[in-house]
Amino acid sequence: MNASQFLEQLEKVKRTGAGRWIARCPAHDDVSPSLLVSERDDGSIGIHCFASCAPAEIVDAVGLTLADLFPDNSQEHRKSLRRPFPASDILEAIESDVFYVQVVAMMMANNYMLVQGDRDRLLLASERIMVARRMANG
Repeated sequence: MNASQFLEQLEKVKRTGAGRWIARCPAHDDVSPSLLVSERDDGSIGIHCFASCAPAEIVDAVGLTLADLFPDNSQEHRKSLRRPFPASDILEAIESDVFYVQVVAMMMANNYMLVQGDRDRLLLASERIMVARRMANG
């Protein structure tokens, strides 16, 4: 399977650079795109979800297997799916999380009492921003 075929299985796909895309993750209720997809030099497909969905969960959600991310089933192509992404891709993926944190900060500055759903979403945004920082550092 090539990257184009994999991307056909996803929603809200946006090209972010040569051989790189961002899309909604099919493994969770993804409001804003958080799945980074890259096509590697060897033809394999790299995936990373900022909501911490496992690669196996992501491919299973679209009816595929991890083996489908590789040009063939040989052992030489079964390398780790973790590959550093360009910082611009990472920043774009967390843009909505940063906006959410800003909104909550303004709400708190105006003495708005956060409900549990607000606190949960704020925690998720915080976790995704921390993961993005680690990914940007390689």
